[in-house]
Formats: sequence, C-alpha cells, structure tokens
Amino acid sequence: MAVIGGGPGGLYAALLLKRLDPAREITVYERGAPQDTYGFGVVLSDETVGGVENADPDVFATLRAHMVRWDAIEVAHRGRTLSSAGHGFAALSRRTLLSVLHDRCRRLGVGLRFSTEAPPAAELARSCDLVVAADGVHSATRAAHADVFGPTVTPHRCRYIWLAADFALDAFRFEIAETEHGVVQLHAYPYSADASTAVVETREEVWRAAGFDELDERASAAACARLFPQTLGGRPLRGNNSQWTAFRTVVNERWWHRSAAGGHVVLLGDAAHTAHFSIGSGTKLAVEDALALAACLREQPDLPTALAAYEAERQPVVRSTQRAARASLTWFEELADHTGQPPYRFAFNLLTRSRRVTHDNLRLRDAAFVAAAEREAGVPEGTPPMFTPFRLRGLTLRNRVVVSPMDMYSSQDGVPGDFHLVHLGARALGGAGLVMTEMVCVSARGRITPGCAGLWNDAQEDAWRRVTAFVHARSPTAAIGVQLGHAGRKGSTKLMWEGIDEPLPEGNWPLVAPSPLPYRPGVSQIPQALTPVQLAAVRDQFVAAASRAARAGFDLLELHCAHGYLLSGFLSPLTNRRTDALGGTLTARLRYPLEVFDAVREVWPADRPMTVRISATDWAEGGTTGEDAVRIAAAFAEHGADAVDVSTGQVVAHERPDFGRSYQTPYAERIRNALGVPVIAVGAVSSWDDVNSLVLAGRADLCALARPHLYDPHWTLHAAAEQGYTGPGAPWPEPYRAGSRRPPTGRTDAPKPRLAL
Repeated sequence: MAVIGGGPGGLYAALLLKRLDPAREITVYERGAPQDTYGFGVVLSDETVGGVENADPDVFATLRAHMVRWDAIEVAHRGRTLSSAGHGFAALSRRTLLSVLHDRCRRLGVGLRFSTEAPPAAELARSCDLVVAADGVHSATRAAHADVFGPTVTPHRCRYIWLAADFALDAFRFEIAETEHGVVQLHAYPYSADASTAVVETREEVWRAAGFDELDERASAAACARLFPQTLGGRPLRGNNSQWTAFRTVVNERWWHRSAAGGHVVLLGDAAHTAHFSIGSGTKLAVEDALALAACLREQPDLPTALAAYEAERQPVVRSTQRAARASLTWFEELADHTGQPPYRFAFNLLTRSRRVTHDNLRLRDAAFVAAAEREAGVPEGTPPMFTPFRLRGLTLRNRVVVSPMDMYSSQDGVPGDFHLVHLGARALGGAGLVMTEMVCVSARGRITPGCAGLWNDAQEDAWRRVTAFVHARSPTAAIGVQLGHAGRKGSTKLMWEGIDEPLPEGNWPLVAPSPLPYRPGVSQIPQALTPVQLAAVRDQFVAAASRAARAGFDLLELHCAHGYLLSGFLSPLTNRRTDALGGTLTARLRYPLEVFDAVREVWPADRPMTVRISATDWAEGGTTGEDAVRIAAAFAEHGADAVDVSTGQVVAHERPDFGRSYQTPYAERIRNALGVPVIAVGAVSSWDDVNSLVLAGRADLCALARPHLYDPHWTLHAAAEQGYTGPGAPWPEPYRAGSRRPPTGRTDAPKPRLAL
C-alpha cells in the first residue's frame, strides 16, 4: 500500500492499516520535511477523540497528554464580550499531532519518505494493491483522475489567513472588527498552554480595499493584530508560511476506482471533501475517514467491496457536515448583514449559524445565555420564542407557526369540499397561528391540475366561506389565509400522485406564460405568450378572486409569485424572454407582477395583511440570484407587502437545489436583514427547535411548515406540550383539553423491580 500525503489523515490511515495487519507493506510519501505544516492548532471533537481512543489507545494516550480543553465560546463585538459555556473542545498543536503520528508509524514499521514527491497514483497502482490519496485540497490524484472521481471545486467569497499568538486563550473566541473598508472577523482558539491559533477572514472586496492583497506575511500579521484589541490586547500575531487564500469546497461523486494498472486508488480527507474551518472539521473528517477505511478493509472480503463500503459509509456523514459547513461559511460571508443586531441576538445567531447548535441544544449547554437572549428579544419568561405573538397590519397571530400552502388536488371543478374543511380545520384546531390554503387559482385555465381549488365563481366562494367560518368559530384565535395564483406554463397536468408535471392524457386546456417556453422541453405543452389584452384579463381575474376571498372571510392574502407559476415566470430571466416593456431588466420583469399586486391590494381590505411568496433563487445558472431576490422583495415591500414568504426554486426543470435542513432560510434572513421587512421562512423547517432557533436568531419572523403538518395536524399543540408550555400562544380547544398531556407509554415508564442486592 502507498499513501500520498503525510498529513494527519494519511498518517493515521497508514498506522491503522499497519496495526490491523502487520504483514502489510505501507509507504507514506510526503513532499515536505517532517516538521513542515500549514497552520498551527487542530481542533478535535470529543466524538473523534473517542474514536481514536478505541482504534489505537497508544496514540490516544500520547495525544491526550498534549491536548488543551475548554468549554466556552466568547463573542466580542462593538466593545462587548458575551460568553456561552458548555460546548466542549479539545485541541493540540498540529506539529505535535504529526510528531506523535510519525513516531507511531515508525514503531509499527510504516515507511515514511519525507521531502519526496510521490509518483503518480497510476504509477504506484502498478505495484500496490491500494493507493490512498490524502494529498489535500489541491490533490493531484483527484485532478489526474477527474473523469472517474467527478470532482466539483467551488471557490467562495472570503479570503483568510492562518496566524498564531504566543499566549493561550481560555475560550474559542470570535471578534468582529468593523473597519472603514468593511467587516473583518477573527476565529481564535488555544492549542497549547502558551499558544493560540488566530484565523483572520474577510470578504474579497474588503481584503483588497484594506490593502491586504499587497502585504507580505509579516505585514499582514501586524495589520491583523491591530484589528482585534479585545482579544489580543496589543500582543502580536505571527505566521508560518502563511498566505491569504480563498476557501474551496471540494465534492466528489466517487471516492475510489480500480486503476488500469490493476491497483485501487481511494481518496481521503481534503482530497475527497472539504468543510469550512469555521466548524473545525478538516482534520476531524480526515481522521474519521481513516478510521472508516481501516474498519471496512478489515470487515469486507475484498478491496472493491471494502472501498465501496467505505464510500457508502462516509459520503452521507460528509454531506451532512458539508451542509452545516456551507451554512456557517455563508453566514460569515454575509456577516455585515448581522452586525447591527442586538448583542445577545447577534451572539445567538453566530452560535446557531450552522444549524447543528439549536435553541434547545444551546439551552442545555448554557441556560443562562439563552435566557438572556430571550429577555433581550422581549420573550416572556417561560415562553418558547415560537409562541410569542406577531402582528401584521391589523392581524395579530397567536404564534410564529404557519401551515404552509400545500396543493391537495382534491377539489371538484375548483370547489373545495369536505376534505378541505377537515384538512384546514384540523390544522387550525392543531394550534398553528396561521393556516394557509393551497394555491387557489384565479381561473379554470389557471389551474395546475383538474383537482386544484379556485375562486372564480360563487360556488367556490361559498365553499371557502364555510371553511373560514369553521376556523373562526372553533379556533377563534387562529387566522386563515388564502394564496392566490395562476399556474401559467405549469398548468394542465395530472394530479401529483398520477404523474407530477406530466400533461393530461386528454382534456388539456391551452396554457399562457410570459414567453412560449415549455416547462419540460419535449414533454410539457408549449404555452402562448400573453398579449396585452390577455395580461389585463388575467390581472382582472386576480382582482375578482381577491374580492371573493375578502367576502369569504380570509384574514390574509398571499400573492403567489414563486415556483415558476405565471407571476414567477415574469420575474425569472430563464422564463421571461419578452422584448417588450415587461421583459429584459429586472425592473421591467417586475412590472406585471407589481401591477397585479397593486390591483389586488386596492380591493383587499385595508386592515388585512397581504404577503407575497417569491423564489429567491432558481438554483440554475443565469436565473434569479440572492441579490435579485432582495431587489424583488424590496419592490413588493415598497408597494405595500406586509411580509415576504421566501421560498426557492421550482422555476425550471433543470434546477439543482442544495437541499438540507432549513436550507432556504438564509435567503429569508438576507431579505430581512437588508430590508427590515418581515419574512416567512420555509424549506425543511421540521422541528419546534428549528422554529425557536430561527425566531430567536432573527432569521425569520414566521416559519411555514408543510410536511410536519401532514404528519401531525396538531404539530403546534404537541410542540407546546413537549416544551411544557400552556400559555395563550397555543390554546387547546376545550374538547381536546383532556389530551393536552402526552399519554403514558406503558410498562417502560413503570418503576423497575429490585433484582439484585
């Protein structure tokens, strides 16, 4: 076996593989000298340290003697330092870590070749059964076999530099410097009894404006030291061949392959994946890769099966870590948007930025810190943030939970029936502050499917009045809102469970859109580009539906300008190719949606709020971007939108969404920070802990949940019960009050008998 790269991951893989089978001949190639390394300290989680202990107690015992531990995170910002305890970190010098691994490898008989450039992996594979490519973020192995591994390398918008200070901090410390050129941040932590790592990071444009691009290592260290007086107190920083660089996220479709020469090549550590340093995962992931690789080689009967098992085991773990890292990275890229928050909200937002630390998790670690953040936000004592009221125009919502619009495809000729009464009524009884209808279509030809609900005739209006009357009578503190929309080019399709986005086999109606572009080329119907006469007619259909919605008793109206439906089609440059006044620039593309919004707002009662749902990104090249979304939201806010419901995607069929927990919320937060307009966050918000976290961090004012409310119509009431909350934010209907406590689960809750002295 050969290992390319003598970093912690490569060395640890080598020693584990040798320890498990001393007969293996293993050589590590490292182009640097034994003490050459980049950076200073290495942070390892308790989980990873535990894995090291189990895999090689000798290495663990030696490392433990050199580790420093702490449990606090401090946030220094605008002259104030806030501390949160209970986090648990362990770190040590990177040079010490390498030295320990070198010694262990030598004692086990691993060959170490320093100052030696490794032969190409393909050449090594002629004489080796296995080549472990641990050659880092700039992996030559990955590049040489890109056709097999399928790498994607994404550069990001900040520059950073690894430096060190010759004293030990007693916490993980973040300090924010607001300079004349922009925001610069410090990530610092101790790694020995007398030294700390200091990573300085800033946006590319700030880095250039501040002149960092013209400074050498010594000058950069001196300039950075002056920026952070609260942490450094005038003490200097030093480098170690330190250079400003941009972080790159590395993702590979495959992690191993069999070489034409016969041997196998496998990626490990940064060669296979990277995760932003702000969640401290680089060395951690590499060590865990090594553990998994060694275990799979021991457990499986042959190399191909073992390598496939290694990839299958590690890829989901790494994807999860990379999602958290991407959220953290993006938060720091957008740091300037957060700096105006009150002190505790800012610190809470920072601590929960990756979504791995949550409101409930942080409360377990440091209840006093969370309580202080809640007091600062005006949350009454004993009230989870999600159960605080929120006011939109003349409507006060009893809590921050919204039942998100969900198409039910269960209407007859657009008329909602008993299903809708039970569906929406149950969720209003279930505690949500606001229950939204599905997209209610403004015309028969504006439907997505034959099963979609409408508001274009009296029968539909009467049927909706029955639903709103039930909600107001049986759950009087709940609000019910209607979402009005027109399917545009995504209409005339089968019911979702019969074939999503597939045209009807018969009985299709003609489609209209901003431009004659089918949703799915070669599958979907080609729509007609709307003429001026048709544009006016569709606008009037929205107005008529809004008037009916007001008479039917809805408390709130939302205009659907997302997901590729008609109004959304005008906003995206991928779907609007018009050459008249309604196409071209974003200002032009906004004209018709704003015209419809204004016309609807004019007939919608003045005391009732009106919101708009937008797709903040198309998840496709050349489409709507986050910057565009801020401009779109600003335009609607200027025209009177009381809140912006921030969704993403579903505009073009070739989209590539970056799915993950709460994955759309950064777009909502960006709009909220930029404009100060209330926002509704959607997108895989699945737990009450997520809602509490998003609200207290100031990322969203309201949280709309869809699938959780399909799983449990009483999701909000159960969230209250699980948190021990019994206040006005989640009132149990009188007929249900006897069920307001979780039922006992049987004998598992019973006292255990004494079975031993």
